[in-house]
Amino acid sequence: MQDTPHGPVHGITASLTDGTLADVELLSGPDGVVRVARIAPVSDRNPRDHTARADPQWLDLRDFVLTASAAEPHAHLDKAFSWTELNPPLGDLDTAITVWRAGSVRLDEESFRRRATRAITTLLRNGITAVRTHVDVPPGPDPLRATRALVGVREAMRDLVTIQIVALANPLTPTEVVVEALDAGADLVGGAPHIADDPRAEVARLVGLAESRGVGIDLHTDEFLDGDHHTIDHFADRVADWPADRLRTAGHCCRLDTMPLDELERVADALARASVSVVALPITNLYLQGRQGPSKGRRGITAIDVLRDRGVLVAAGADNIRDPFNPVGRADPLETASLLVTAGHQSPYAAMSLVTDNARTALGLPVAGPVVGARADFLAVRGTDVLDTIATAPADRVVLVNGSIVARTETTTWTATPAESRAGATDHATPAPYVLETS
Repeated sequence: MQDTPHGPVHGITASLTDGTLADVELLSGPDGVVRVARIAPVSDRNPRDHTARADPQWLDLRDFVLTASAAEPHAHLDKAFSWTELNPPLGDLDTAITVWRAGSVRLDEESFRRRATRAITTLLRNGITAVRTHVDVPPGPDPLRATRALVGVREAMRDLVTIQIVALANPLTPTEVVVEALDAGADLVGGAPHIADDPRAEVARLVGLAESRGVGIDLHTDEFLDGDHHTIDHFADRVADWPADRLRTAGHCCRLDTMPLDELERVADALARASVSVVALPITNLYLQGRQGPSKGRRGITAIDVLRDRGVLVAAGADNIRDPFNPVGRADPLETASLLVTAGHQSPYAAMSLVTDNARTALGLPVAGPVVGARADFLAVRGTDVLDTIATAPADRVVLVNGSIVARTETTTWTATPAESRAGATDHATPAPYVLETS
């Protein structure tokens, strides 16, 4: 990689997702937003000869694939990296909820700030420049400590990462406490109606609160596999008449994975009519779901193909990072994309779209990436094509926000290789010396 200073760049040479090697020229507008001004294919036989070759602020990333920067549409930054602090047992969703509720009372505002900062920095380094995070408002003398911590992180990172905060109410959270969380800086109403004694009443309570405040809503929805009940159709009905620009999102939606096809198609049609986005969360659902009961062995990833075929906007995220709900997780969009391919049966191109373009749209963000007129928010990953980048998930990446480099990672590796294999030698009488293959 060339030695380019941090900060704004004038353009990028890289491979697009269709394999075209191209120059992507950038231009800052009067509103201060840097956008893609021109995209021109580069011929190997006739490489670009304009001033970009000598321009120190032109990124030459010929061995990289360029996409829109990724977005994380469903995170829990307040829980991130708490596994080692809480030391939970392996278990299902109920186990994780119990452990978190008991253990989180020991976590103070500084703990939330420190772990969230670590998580957001890791997400940014991996190519994620927008995050929607759910934040608990637990009972107790200070239910807003996590919200305050995340609001502080959002302010500190505002020029680097767009952070949306969802006040995550549980069924026992008083409505006035959710209101206080919104007053403290949360952007959307959230909750998990399916764990309430009266799930439909909980949907009504949370939707009503969002309506009274004129804000969007993002619900954990039907995060289970077994049974003949669900809340998602009621949710869709309640928000169907909302203004077009008000965000409404359903996360998890695991029950759709075990729903009969005719019922699934009916629900998908209702979601499409109501403009409800659905967020698939393969990593955490693979870990938590299908551990017991009649659906043991089912993986719980929502019905991505049927939803998309019926016109629903589907995005994908990683959800939890090393907390009681998921002991692993790299905070990496390519990890999510890989699981979408192997466990969600998506094509590599569809998987990449789910964590970049679709995820950004679900967050209400403008179009970004290598498209003329789009905002200059990019992720460049070393590789030959989209499949290669997902399969290998190299750390070598460049991340840009509004046309400026905000993160770069470069790695060097060496591997011992027999010298004879390089020279084509056939005399095996003497053991061959080893040389280093460097990349």
